[in-house]
Parts: sequence; C-alpha cells; structure tokens
Amino acid sequence: MNIKGIEATALSIRSLSMDAIQKAKSGHPGLPLGAAEVAAVLYGEIMKHNPADSAWVDRDRFVLSAGHGSMLLYSILHLAGYKVSMDDIKSFRQVGSKCPGHPERGMTDGVESTSGPLGQGIAVSVGMAIAETMLAARFNTPKHTIVDHYTYTLVGEGCLEEGVSSEACSLAGTLKLGKLIAFYDENKISIDGSTTVTFSEDIAKRYEAYGWQVLRGSMYNVEEIVKLVEEAKAEKDKPSLIILKSVIGYGAPNQGTADVHGAPLGEEGCAAAKKALGLPADKTFYVVPESYAYFEEKRKEFAAKEEAWKAEFDAWAKENPELAVKWDAYWNEKPTGEAAAPVYKAGEDKPATRDASGKSLNCMADRYEWLVGGSADLQGPNKTKVKNDDGTYSPENRKGRTIEYGIREFAMSQIQSGINLHGGLRAFGATFLVFSDYLRPSLRVAALSKIPNIYIFTHDSIYVGEDGPTHQPIETLAALRSIPNVQVLRPGDAEESQIAWEMAVASKDHPVCMAFTRQGLAVYEKADKDWQNSVKKNGAYIVQEGGSCPDITVLATGSEVNLALDAAKLVPGKSIRVVSVLDKTMFDKNEEVQKKLIGGAKRVVVAEAGISMGWEGYAKKSDCFTLNDFGESGPAAKVAEHLGFTPEKFAELLKK
Repeated sequence: MNIKGIEATALSIRSLSMDAIQKAKSGHPGLPLGAAEVAAVLYGEIMKHNPADSAWVDRDRFVLSAGHGSMLLYSILHLAGYKVSMDDIKSFRQVGSKCPGHPERGMTDGVESTSGPLGQGIAVSVGMAIAETMLAARFNTPKHTIVDHYTYTLVGEGCLEEGVSSEACSLAGTLKLGKLIAFYDENKISIDGSTTVTFSEDIAKRYEAYGWQVLRGSMYNVEEIVKLVEEAKAEKDKPSLIILKSVIGYGAPNQGTADVHGAPLGEEGCAAAKKALGLPADKTFYVVPESYAYFEEKRKEFAAKEEAWKAEFDAWAKENPELAVKWDAYWNEKPTGEAAAPVYKAGEDKPATRDASGKSLNCMADRYEWLVGGSADLQGPNKTKVKNDDGTYSPENRKGRTIEYGIREFAMSQIQSGINLHGGLRAFGATFLVFSDYLRPSLRVAALSKIPNIYIFTHDSIYVGEDGPTHQPIETLAALRSIPNVQVLRPGDAEESQIAWEMAVASKDHPVCMAFTRQGLAVYEKADKDWQNSVKKNGAYIVQEGGSCPDITVLATGSEVNLALDAAKLVPGKSIRVVSVLDKTMFDKNEEVQKKLIGGAKRVVVAEAGISMGWEGYAKKSDCFTLNDFGESGPAAKVAEHLGFTPEKFAELLKK
C-alpha cells in the first residue's frame, strides 16, 4: 500500500475542498477536511472501480450519504481520474456546474446517487446491496462469478438521526446484507453545536441490535481503515458499520466546532489551515504531485481488474448462452417471457381496481423477470403477491422477487431507488395512498433524479370506509401531481388498470404513482375504440361520446368515471360526454387534446374524490364535484351518502 500516495491524496482533497468552497463563498468544509483519509484510501486501495468506465456493472458502489460534504466526493473523483476537471472543481456550486451543492445523479461522472436530504443516501445503499445479491443469485454459476461487488456509504450524525436511516438499516440487518459497509464519520458536531445535546444514544449498541457488525477505528489511520474493511468483508451475514473517530474541519483554525460545518473558512482561515496542514499558502487549488502520480499508476490496476472481469464474463456467456440472453434482457429491460393481458367483460365484471392491479402485476411479472418489489406490510390489501415467482427475498432465498419491507414506507421508496439505480432490476413498492406522505421526500428525490420507481397506491378515496378520515386520502392526488416529473395514474376500471401498468413499466426517466380503489368498479364500454393508444398518448380519452357538441363534458378520474356514467343516466334531455382522465398531468400539457376531448361543450364539470385544487382551469368552482374536507368513518356507501358524493347528488349538479 502506497501510504505516501494516500496521504498526498487526503491532503489534496483538503486543499481542493477549502478553496472551492471559499471561491463559491458557499459550502460545507467540515466533512471534506475531517474525512479526507477515508475517501483517499477507499478510492485508492479498497474499491473495485475503473474511472475510465464509471458504468462498469460489477464496480463497487459508493454513496456519500452525508451529501453536504460533496466537495470530498468531487475532489476524489477528480484525483482518481473520473471526468471531473479542475475547471469543474473551480465552478463548484455555480449554475450548470458538474459540481453542484449536493451530489446529483446524472450531473457528475462517478456520482451514483442524489444524496441531498440526510439519511436517504444510506437507504439507497441498502437497495444497491439488495440488487447485488439478487443478481448474483440469478447469474453466478459454480464455475463463474460475474456479480461480486460491495456497496459503501459514508454517513454522519445527521444521517443516523434521520428516521429513514433507522428504517433502512433495521431491514438491512434483518436481510443480512453482508456486502454493505457504512463508514460513520463520528465527530459529534452538527449545525447547532455538539450532538450531545440531541444525540446521546449508543450508536454501536443500536446497530448491533439491528443485526450489524460494528467496528471502530481512527479516521486518520489508513492502514487501520483497510484492516477494518477486511474484517467487515469477512463477516458474510451482517452489514458492517465502521465507526471512525474524526475531527470536523481537521486543520482549520476552528476545527472541532460547529462553525466549520457549513461555512467557508474565509481567506485568513484558508491561509491558516494551509499552514497547519503543510500546504503552500500562496497557491489555490493545489494538488500534491504525488497524488496525481499515485492515481496515474493505480489507473492501470483499475483497468486491469475490469479487463479480467470482461474475460470472466465472456467465458461465462460462452458456457451459458441462455443466461447471457437473460442478462441482456435484465440490463436493457427487454421481455423475458410472454403473458396475455387480463380480459374483462364490460357491463359484467366489477372488480376493485386494486384486484385488477394484482392481475396486471402478475402479467407484467410474467413478461419481465427483472420486475421485483413488494409492499410496506400490506401485501394482501395492496394485492402485490407475485404468483409462481421465486418466493420472498430473504437471506436464505436471494432469488426471491417479493420484498417484504415491513412498515417502512420511506425506506421502501429509497430502497426501490437504490435497486433501480444499481441497474439490472426494476423495483416497485406499495402502500395505501394516504401513506404516500410517509415516502414523499424520497419520491421527490426520485423525480429529481429521474429514477423510474413504480408505486402502487391502493385505498384511494373516502370509499375506504370504516377506517375513517385518517385513511381516506383527500388532498393526496393533488399533492403527488404537484411534484415535477412524477406521473400519477388513476384508472377508472380494470381495463384501464392494465394500461396503467403498461405505462408504468414503460417509463424510463420518471417515477409513476398508480392509485387503485378498494371498492368494486364496473368495467365500462369505451366509445373510443382505440382508447388504449389514446390514453397512452394523451392521458385521457372519451368513454361516453355524448354527441359531437355535448351540452356537458365531464372530466372524471378513477372511480368517478363510473359515478359520472351513472349520474348521466339520471339526467334525461342533456347530451353528456364522459372523459376518463387517467393522467391529468399529461392531459394538462396539450391544449389541442383538451379541446378535442372536451368537444366544444357548453359546460365542463369535473368529478374526482379529492380536493378541487388543480382543476380550476377546466371548470368553475361550483362545477367541481370534489371533496374539500376530510372524510368520515363508516361503511363506504354510508360515508359517500353522508358527504353527498353519490350519482344522485352528481346528477343534481348536472341538471343545474
């Protein structure tokens, strides 16, 4: 091990970080100054990676969960030879820079995950570790190992204080993810001061209780860090938390204090830090020459490891041609089988759309073996049981396609993101629609990161009934639609549920949320005979024609399509068009489609079992048949009657 090269790299990380933050007049110098050694030794000696090919599928993954310390990551990526130039470093936190304030997926070569909000990074890492085990179980053979890598993450106090890390790490221990290794930067400082005020628990005992191996060492002893990682790797049945004692802002005049956490050092502070660290005080963005030389030599080793893997892969593919075809399908999201879509009879079948979703999920699972996932302890109510699959994913069954997340919605969503970011698999997660609030922060990051997570949300309205207003979503659809790059689908019957699933699986760069009913809904005739293509293209289509120029056009979603059709029968003498708006956001974007589907109606009425927010552009407030207050506890039909949300009441509105 080249200790001098690692020390030069750690020193260079500190140099680049303090100067980039000072130039930007913004940033967090505490972590990159305090934890430079772990980044240097990780990228130099521990990780299996190749800066020349950041997409190598069998690379080790590293996620900087403590994303505010992003200059640590950008500096080591630059030094190691990733496509992060010195000009990129100098433009830290500027508009359009490859080095944004927090790491963002797709912005910077070598960055695995967007990790701004604390705690979400370690949860993503759990998903990546799960994906590695799933793929290894499917594709490794007794003779050839083509999936064999580790997932590393660097966390701080803030990450471990956030609840999502507790959810995810508890599950990681239960699942015995031995190839997940987390470094804990233990400096006992947060923005407001010492963590002893708010964070006094014994972290080691907590993680041991989760089922993790806990190891301890110093941030500033690189040989010890290497030995600790070797010890972590030797433990096959437990993820490892390596607690590294550190000093926040190491080398700065205000090291060890909250002041160094999130503010530039200032010109005098930088000069003093450089003097203390042995850096030239008259130079900015200085890199110790030995660091560049160290990685120049290392890059040959990195490339050789990938070449060796490619040779192993080629031998595996030659001996296992069927597996090789399947590998290509997994990594490029191609069909692996055939399955006919469920067939329903209009006017006869009346399944709840959650039941229809269950059938469609199994149809998709038969078509695509790489589709995996589960629910937050609601497999029965969510209808997410994959039949004839490889069973439940567990330490004993890594081939299982069904993941039992437990009551952990936030972690479930981030783990989905980790699986999808890893590649080779596509993950879905499920819960009640009202509990999407528990995972909303993760959904936002997935949308920002353009990750195609699939969310199954059931029990989508007041028709949940007896569980009462705590379980009856009112504002939730509007809230989900408000997040940019999130597709929200609310199918009106079983046939639309199948199309919703096809749209979800086809998504490539955005999360998809599907909202399904608990109550039964009649399958209806569609006036548009090409409705499947119409809805995929426009987000809406005509269910009931109502003439070429109807008196009223009803824009309805989900269960309210049936309600509108029933209400229209109670309004003789008026021509009423009913449009099913499966995807309101898509429908919103095309005025020509809106005009065509509304059809020049004298009046537009909206029907949705949720708040009116977002529908104002289509109908005046008095023509929005919506719910702007919370629900009530009781049998579904009685609740609807109590709240005036029935076909009869809707018909009264249409008659006005």
